[in-house]
Amino acid sequence: MLLPETLRLMAESFGAETAYSVVDGDSMTFSEWDGRANRLARGLVDAGIGPDDRVALHLSTGNALRWMVAYAAIHRAGGVAVPLNPRLAAPEVAHMLAHAGARGVVADGELVAQDLSVAVAENGTPSIAVVVDASGGATTEGAIANRGETGSARRVHWENMLADDASPMQVPRTDEDLADILYTSGTTGRPKGVSVRHVNASLVPPMDPMWSGGGWLHASPMFTFAGLAFVYNPMKLGLRGIYQARFDAGRWLEVVEAERPVAVFLVPAMTHLLLDHPRFSEADLSSITICAVGSAPLAPFVIERLQEKMPEAVVNNNYGMTEAGSVYCITPKGEALRRPGSVGQPVPPAEVRIVDAEGSELAIGEVGEVRLHIPGRTREYFGDPEATAETWVDGWLVTGDLGRVDDDGYLYIVGRSKDVIIRGGNNIHATDVENVILSHDDVLDAAVVGAPHPVLGEDVVGFVVLRSGASVDGAGLRGFCLDQLAEYKVPRRWLFVAELPRNATGKVVKTELRRRLEEMAVQ
Repeated sequence: MLLPETLRLMAESFGAETAYSVVDGDSMTFSEWDGRANRLARGLVDAGIGPDDRVALHLSTGNALRWMVAYAAIHRAGGVAVPLNPRLAAPEVAHMLAHAGARGVVADGELVAQDLSVAVAENGTPSIAVVVDASGGATTEGAIANRGETGSARRVHWENMLADDASPMQVPRTDEDLADILYTSGTTGRPKGVSVRHVNASLVPPMDPMWSGGGWLHASPMFTFAGLAFVYNPMKLGLRGIYQARFDAGRWLEVVEAERPVAVFLVPAMTHLLLDHPRFSEADLSSITICAVGSAPLAPFVIERLQEKMPEAVVNNNYGMTEAGSVYCITPKGEALRRPGSVGQPVPPAEVRIVDAEGSELAIGEVGEVRLHIPGRTREYFGDPEATAETWVDGWLVTGDLGRVDDDGYLYIVGRSKDVIIRGGNNIHATDVENVILSHDDVLDAAVVGAPHPVLGEDVVGFVVLRSGASVDGAGLRGFCLDQLAEYKVPRRWLFVAELPRNATGKVVKTELRRRLEEMAVQ
């Protein structure tokens, strides 16, 4: 089945039910979503979008419903969706549009007026043919300057792109055809485009339409791997999607109490904000049966606090990544507390193994690089065969994560290979140190990186965000850590900051922290 096929089935069976609602915003039924997607798909085809043409989605987070309509419409037009981060600078947009060879763009507001006008002009290629302006308000049309030989890209307002015919339509495609190009978050360098095919786009398989009336709440940006999972997956499970475009811990608690969702998805940064909120202890979260936390390792004490608050729910720290696609690790109910730090077992037929620097498999319990495999569903980097060959070796994904597995096949992530700090010949995994720092009552957020040292090679530096009213200093944190960690692992240098730099998926951008240390050393 192609990605939007489930939407058609839900519209036929449960058309009047609310498919998606935006917190403090609008909602749409399955029939509305399906019909609008069909109308826009016909408009894209009429504008010259054909099979395998790439169409970028460059919409602000508050425009979530049009984002989802456009996402389905691109696939129905036979195109390939290219979701972009609306916070990107114009040169970054230009690079991605050029790399993807985009033929169309759906954008809104200032992203049309500023970013795209610059990006299209700097692109240097005549590939972009149409820009759909998904802003509200006037239905103006015009042209955006293009340096390419064909002149300019046609700019058409959303309302004028919608055909009158809302009946079912689908340009013929197979499930092996390209569906999306997802640009990685780029914590370690320039983002790469991950090719996603209809067949390997989702862990949740197609199934007969069903409806439970329950809800699934999430706040991940739509252009991320996690955000895309919540476009079609809730409906496959008979659930309504509830989207919080901008995460706010207090409002999140209110939404859970009012909407009573059965499932929620969070990233670690969100969980810390929730635990620190004054209403967390009294909020009614009893409707939640699944609390999934993803995108980065979660400190064990956070899992414990969440499980205490939601004793009947399955609370786990999922493991997955854009390059892995439908390779996930999931923790069954109760195992998260029995196995602190575990991200669970791989969901069959996916496999995980731990290897050394030469690629040889390590014994149970030994720390090495994590590699993932799922038969027949390997992804690749778009237009980059060399990077693909480096990242997928003999069918196994080279993740760059360090981890170990226990006797029962549970995976534990201890950090990134580039995050290993070698201090005086001792390997230090940043995650181990961060988990201890985060367990201090005065600490809201923390990250650990290595800094060059003339004698030891590297030394350990802790970046810390304190809670409001906290009084602990570096000496106090060092003493706290020395009670739980070997001396060589404990930071000797502490930097207190207002916040940590994070990318769209909630991961700390440690390259930025290292850059700050370099600038301080120069000064």
